[in-house]
Amino acid sequence: MALLNLFKRGGDPTRSEMSFIEHLDVLRGTLFRSVIAILVGAIVVGIYNRFFVHDVLLGPTHPDFPTYGILCKLGNAINMGKSLCMEGLSIKMQSTGVSTQFSMFFTVCLVGGLIIAFPYIFFEFWRFVAPALTEKERSGSRGVIFWVSLLFFIGVAFGYFVIAPYTIKFFASFQLDDNIENRWTVSSYIDTMIPLVLGSGLAFQLPLVLYFLAKVGVVSATYLKKVRKYSIIIIFIIAAIITPGPDLVSQFTVALPLLLLYEISIVLAKRVDKGKKVKEWS
Repeated sequence: MALLNLFKRGGDPTRSEMSFIEHLDVLRGTLFRSVIAILVGAIVVGIYNRFFVHDVLLGPTHPDFPTYGILCKLGNAINMGKSLCMEGLSIKMQSTGVSTQFSMFFTVCLVGGLIIAFPYIFFEFWRFVAPALTEKERSGSRGVIFWVSLLFFIGVAFGYFVIAPYTIKFFASFQLDDNIENRWTVSSYIDTMIPLVLGSGLAFQLPLVLYFLAKVGVVSATYLKKVRKYSIIIIFIIAAIITPGPDLVSQFTVALPLLLLYEISIVLAKRVDKGKKVKEWS
């Protein structure tokens, strides 16, 4: 009955009078439309599979991938020499199963469809949850679909253009012995790329997550400042895990945006705290 009680809080009188089964029916419609959106995106990826597979998915395996040239020029511009360069990239992959490439094709289509359809999927989710909110809560969360989608795509781009190249470069050049050749399977490559890209997209939701937690009183700006030193350590641990390379440059490259997002979260939480104080005094 928790789901039903949630909606009985809300600002939509019609929705609050619905039964639990009717709420489940609305949820089913939300999930159905979300799946349709993913399938539409998957069809787009399938139609343009040459571009999405060769140029996008396998992009970080190509020596001319934009990130490699940009980072190298940046390193030279700030007098770091070739410490940011990723030269000598040579990656060979293989498919060892009869239907591996066929199944991977569907995986790529579905994941690509999910990324393309993400704004609509979140819109459906928000439309399902919004009636449970009061009018003031809804007005205070205007633009949430835009900001969630924007942060998601920025995170996906960061994972694809920054984290993925460092990861691919490290594993491509790492050898236990010169007689052992790195020849990946296409499935292991995709299984590595998907968590990196999608995980980055979700990680960039940190400011909004902490903002809403501050809204409901779970955290505050004071608390976030108090645990900042622990958060910095956790962020660098996460950066070290995401970037398997031993160099500090790659770890700082990943950690810096996460640290910035944490500071933005503190600013947002401070605005929430000020709003609560104004409400108390009014």
